[in-house]
Amino acid sequence: MGHIDVVSEREFDDPVLVEGLPGVGLVGKIVADHLVGTLDMELYATVHCDGLPAAAAYAADERGVTTPVRLYADADADLLVLQSDVPVSPDAAEEFAGCIEGWFREESVTPLYIAGLRADRDDDDAEASPTLRGVAVGGADGILDGLDVPEPESAGLVTGPTGALLAHALETDLPAVGLVVDSDPQFPDPVAARVVLESVVEPLTGVDVDAETLKTHADRIRRAKQQLAAQMQGGEENISQAQQLRMYQ
Repeated sequence: MGHIDVVSEREFDDPVLVEGLPGVGLVGKIVADHLVGTLDMELYATVHCDGLPAAAAYAADERGVTTPVRLYADADADLLVLQSDVPVSPDAAEEFAGCIEGWFREESVTPLYIAGLRADRDDDDAEASPTLRGVAVGGADGILDGLDVPEPESAGLVTGPTGALLAHALETDLPAVGLVVDSDPQFPDPVAARVVLESVVEPLTGVDVDAETLKTHADRIRRAKQQLAAQMQGGEENISQAQQLRMYQ
C-alpha cells in the first residue's frame, strides 16, 4: 500500500508545495532542483506510491539510496518541494495524488502545479520573459490575487501527470494552483523556470531563490537536463504540458 515515509520531522504552518515532475521544458524539474540546491533543503520524506517506477536514486559523494520521487522541506519558509528523477505516467500521478491527499489535508498543504506551454521563441525575443498564467481550484484563487500572474488569455488543457494532479484536486475540492508558462518545446528551459521562481515562489514564500543564476548558467543547466529530456521524447502521455484549445466558429 502506498505511503509517505517521513524521515525528518518538521512543523509546518499551511505550507506551499512546489511540484517538480518532468514536463515540457522541464520547467517544474528545474524549479524543484534549483530550490533544493540553492536553499540546501533537507530530505523530508520518501514517496512510496503504487504506480511510481521501481527504482533507487543515489547522489554524488553519498553511499545511500532513496526513492526517485521524494519531498524536501524548508520549515522556516513553510516550503515543500516535490522532486522527481523519473517521468511519471498520468495513471501513476492519479495513484500518487490519492496516496498523499490525506497528508495534504492534514498539513494544510497548497500545491503549486507547473505546466509548460509549448511556445517557440525566436532570436528577437529570446531574452524576453515567457508569459506566465495562473489557474486555481478548491478556493486557492486568493493566492494568485496577490501576485502579478494574469488569468489565461485563451482556453486550454493541462495534460500528463500535472494535469492528472490538477484533475484530482478538482474532483476532491483540494486547494491547488496551476501555473502555465511558455516553454521551449524541445529543450530544457531555465528561462521559463526563472519566471516561475521570481513571479510566484519568491514573493509567496519570502525566500531568496537566487533565480539569476539560472540565467547565468543556462547552457550548463540545459546540458545537464538534456538526457532526461531525450528520455521523454516520444512519450507524450508521460509529459506534463499545457496546450491551447482552438475554437472554430
